[in-house]
Amino acid sequence: EKSMKPSALLITIVFGLSLVIGADAAYCHGKPHPKWKPNLHPIYKEEPTFVRSVSNGKLYQGGSPNLNNTFNIVHVWGTPYEMGYARGQLMKNEITSFVGQLWPYLYESLGNGPSWLPPWIQNEIAEVGLDVLLTLTADATEPFTPSYWFEEIHGMVDGIGNTSAVDFKSVYHLSLLGELTKGTCSMYGAWGDAVKCDPSLGLLQLRALDWDTDGPFPSFPSLTVYHPNEGNGHAFTSMGWVGWVGAISGMSEVQTAISEIGIYFTDDTWGTTSRFGYPFTYVLRDILQYDDDVDQAIDRLATTHRTCSLLMGVGDGKSDEFRGFQYDYSVLNVYDDQNLQPLADWHPRFNDIVYWAMDWDCPGYNTVMASMLQKFYGNITVENTIREILPAVQTGDTHIAIYDLTNQYMYLSVIGAQGTLDRNAWQRPFTQLNMKALFQVTRPNE
Repeated sequence: EKSMKPSALLITIVFGLSLVIGADAAYCHGKPHPKWKPNLHPIYKEEPTFVRSVSNGKLYQGGSPNLNNTFNIVHVWGTPYEMGYARGQLMKNEITSFVGQLWPYLYESLGNGPSWLPPWIQNEIAEVGLDVLLTLTADATEPFTPSYWFEEIHGMVDGIGNTSAVDFKSVYHLSLLGELTKGTCSMYGAWGDAVKCDPSLGLLQLRALDWDTDGPFPSFPSLTVYHPNEGNGHAFTSMGWVGWVGAISGMSEVQTAISEIGIYFTDDTWGTTSRFGYPFTYVLRDILQYDDDVDQAIDRLATTHRTCSLLMGVGDGKSDEFRGFQYDYSVLNVYDDQNLQPLADWHPRFNDIVYWAMDWDCPGYNTVMASMLQKFYGNITVENTIREILPAVQTGDTHIAIYDLTNQYMYLSVIGAQGTLDRNAWQRPFTQLNMKALFQVTRPNE
C-alpha cells in the first residue's frame, strides 16, 4: 500500500497556527436546565461475572443485564505486546464491530464537522478531513511517543487476527481521537471538612465525561485492568471503549486517580497550544501506571511535551491530596483549594475542594456546581453526588467515575443505548467496583 504520510511542511501549515493561537477567548454560554430530577437508582453492588479467559487475559462483565448498564472488564497481564495481544484475543468480535462502525460514522457525520465538537474544530475537520488530521496528529506526536504504545497496539491487532476492519492504523488513530477532540467534562476533588460527615472518607474524586453520544461509543464501553510485569509500574484501570489505549478515566493500585476536561473557552492565564508533543491520554495513563503520588504526577506534567489546552485532576488516597492542573503547551499551573482559579462569583473557593464544570470560563455550569457543593459541604458523599449533584449540573453524558480513593472503590455509570429513556450516564444506575479485589485478580493458570 502506498504511503500517504504527510510532509513536515504540510504538518507545519495545518498545525502551525496552534502554536500561537489558543481557543477563542470567550466564555461558554451553556447552562444546565433548571428543572431536573434526582437519580434515585440504587447502586448496583454485585461482583463482576466471569466470562472467559486466554493465556494472559480474563474477561468479566460488570453491571447488570437487568438494569441495562453492563460493560466489559478486561484484565490483561504481561509485556505491552502481551497485554495488547490478550485484549485482541478476548475482544476480537467487539473491537472489530466497534472499529467497523466507528470510522463510517465519523466520516458520515462530518458535513461541516460533527455537531458535538466546537465550531473551530468542526471547520478544521471539514476543510482538511478527519483522516488527514489524524494522520497529521500521528506524525506530530510520534517522535514524542515511547515504543511501548506501538507494541501494545501491534499486539492487539495480532491478537484480533486477519480482518479487513482492524489494522494498526485504525487502532492507532482511535487512540488519538481524544487529542483532536478533547470533549467537555467536569471534575471535583473533595477531602477534609468537605467530606467530614463520613469518617471513613478521606478523598472523594469525580470524573464526568461529556463527549459523543450518537455513534457506536455507547455500545462498546470497556474497563481495562492492566497488570504489567513486575518493574514496569503498577496495576491500574482505564475506562474507555474496546480497542482504546490511553486513559481519560482511571484509578491505580497505589490509590491514585485521574480526571480531565477539554478546554475551549480560555482567558489570559492560558498560554499556547501545539500538536507537537506527547498525547495527553498517554500522559494520563503514564501517571496511573508509573507515578506513586501527586508530587510525581506534578513532575511528570511539568517535564512532558504538552500539547492541547486541558484541565487535569490527580488525586492520591494515601495522603488525601488532590491537585488540579491548568495544562497546555506553554503553561502548567497547579491548583489546590487555596489558589483555585478562575476566582469569580460564579466559581468561588471552598476549603478542601477543587472543582470545575464543563470548561474554564463557563459561568452557567460552574454556578450550579458551586451551589451544589455548597449545599452538601461537609456531607459530600458518593450517594449525594449521584442523587443530586450530577443531575443538577447535568454533566457526564458518556460515562462517570466517582473514586473513593481512601476505601478503594470506583462507582461507574455508562451511557445507555440509543432509544433508552434517561440514557445519560448521570441519569442511570451506578455500579460499585471493589478496586482492591480487581487488582488482586490472578493471572490465568496461577
